[in-house]
Amino acid sequence: MQNQQMNQQMQNQQNMMQQNQQQIMQQPPHVITTKDLNYINDMLAWNLLVMKKAHFAATQCQDQQIKTQIDACGQMHQRHYMKILGHLEEKQQNNSIMQ
Repeated sequence: MQNQQMNQQMQNQQNMMQQNQQQIMQQPPHVITTKDLNYINDMLAWNLLVMKKAHFAATQCQDQQIKTQIDACGQMHQRHYMKILGHLEEKQQNNSIMQ
């Protein structure tokens, strides 16, 4: 009896998981909520701050290998920053075309 209840619970959980998976959006909505905008601003600020800190740290570093790694870290965050901006610009262009 207990095994049967456990099997039923597991099956119910699997069904719920399948339903949740079916509710995933295939494309993002055409609006950016205030919460989304705040998160995007945070991502940009974090990447910009790390870029600045990495640049400063690299200028202070005397070991060339470490300096190279710090520069690479800063460049990675710069690419992320630019990629986020690119997505926003693309979204803006698509919205102006649709209006």
